[in-house]
Amino acid sequence: MKSRELKPRTGLIHALDVVELEKCIKIAQQVEPFVDAIKLSWPFILKNGGEGMLAVRDRIELPIVACFKVVDIPEVSRDIVKLAIQYGANGITLQGFVGTDTMKECIELAHRLSAQTFMVTEMSHPGAVEFIQPVGEKLAKMAKQLGSDGIVAPATRPENITRYRKIVGNEILIMSPGVGPQGGQLGDALQAGANFEVIGRRIYLASDPAKEAEQYANVLSKIIEKKQPLLEA
Repeated sequence: MKSRELKPRTGLIHALDVVELEKCIKIAQQVEPFVDAIKLSWPFILKNGGEGMLAVRDRIELPIVACFKVVDIPEVSRDIVKLAIQYGANGITLQGFVGTDTMKECIELAHRLSAQTFMVTEMSHPGAVEFIQPVGEKLAKMAKQLGSDGIVAPATRPENITRYRKIVGNEILIMSPGVGPQGGQLGDALQAGANFEVIGRRIYLASDPAKEAEQYANVLSKIIEKKQPLLEA
């Protein structure tokens, strides 16, 4: 079993997109009982360095997902994955459109270092329909073929989540960003076949992040309890 393996419990991942280290740690600790993972992105790393991510991880027991959307040649991508894991990441997102060679090396390296990978099949913003969405199904097939632990699919287009679930089967995890300000509705992604919904601003900008996260977690965990696998075993 991978260290701090990301598994569905409440179905909620918090995209903690604040750059102030102490504020980030404080919010992570507040929401810890209600979320399955904390997701950190490049702005946080650029402000605090890898040591900042390690500091957050050392103060909580949750998995840390480095939302780096790794996109480069194999050698550079491999270095990003290795360093992300050294600095506390338990999972890392990858951009599959750079090709099989890069993805294969990143996934194999992450697994050797006891971390999980999540390949982006489609992003949640409107511009994603221009270039990445048309190849989303190919990316999902690649993720399954290469043994990625999960994929990323948009909560803003739940019908596409269902298509990707049919491609990857029941074993691969699906995390879905875009709930809230981007237009995704709470619960729709889980109902469509996702395992996690990713929520950011609605939680970390709330006057009481813990209470806000608890409300969302209560809704999502009930969906998980009732939900049957989309595909027959």
